[in-house]
This record gives sequence, structure tokens and C-alpha cells, in this order.
Amino acid sequence: MEDDVTLLDRLGGEETVARLVDKFYDRVVRDESLAPLFAASDIREVKRKQTLFLTQFLGGPPRYSEEFGHPMLRYRHLPFPITPARAEAWLACMAGAMDDIGLQGPAREFVYGRLTQVAHHMVNTQEDDSPLDR
Repeated sequence: MEDDVTLLDRLGGEETVARLVDKFYDRVVRDESLAPLFAASDIREVKRKQTLFLTQFLGGPPRYSEEFGHPMLRYRHLPFPITPARAEAWLACMAGAMDDIGLQGPAREFVYGRLTQVAHHMVNTQEDDSPLDR
């Protein structure tokens, strides 16, 4: 492939990301450990932000940063108790969403690996709800 082909391109572009995010949050809002984190949120806005972020994360236009500034993921997620189990539930929802839209191949595996690193980095609370050193 050409050097200027992004992961976003390899995955199918912005339309694929939007479909992935829709399927992902369909799963998140049904997950008993994750749903409470989104109970007070407008899920449409959460989906919109996630679509902007993932599009940028995958090499697309920096619309997330243009609208919200630097992602600062860990900082933005500190108000939410993210346990190791919730990180794994998040990843399971993402893997399921990838399956739902038929995302396969090396690009999927690479992206899932990167998202696994991000999910584990977001952990800020032990399972017993005691905050970790931040």
C-alpha cells in the first residue's frame, strides 16, 4: 500500500468508523458494568465525540482536536471510575462491534491492539473502588 494510506482508509473510512461507533455504543449501553457510566449522558453526543476521536486516532482529519483541543484521554476520563474489569468490558464491546460490522484483517488487529493499550491506560480505580495513584 502507499505510504499516505491511513488506518482510517484501510478500515473503510469515516463511514466505517461511524458504523463501528454505533454498534459499539449499542453494546455499551447494555453492558451492566459500563452502562452506569453513561446514564446521565446524551448518548448521541457521546457517539459523535467518539466518532470524531476515532477518525482522528486512525489518521483522519483532526476534527476532534479542532473542536475540543488535545484529547488528553486519561485526564478527561478521571471523573469516571474505570476499573480493570470495565476496561476489559469496553474492549469486549469494541471487539463485538468490530465483529458486527465485519471488520477483519491486519488493520483490525493493529487497531484493536492500540485500543487495548489505551483502555488499560485509562484504568484509574481498583476493583474495590479505591482510587489508584494518579
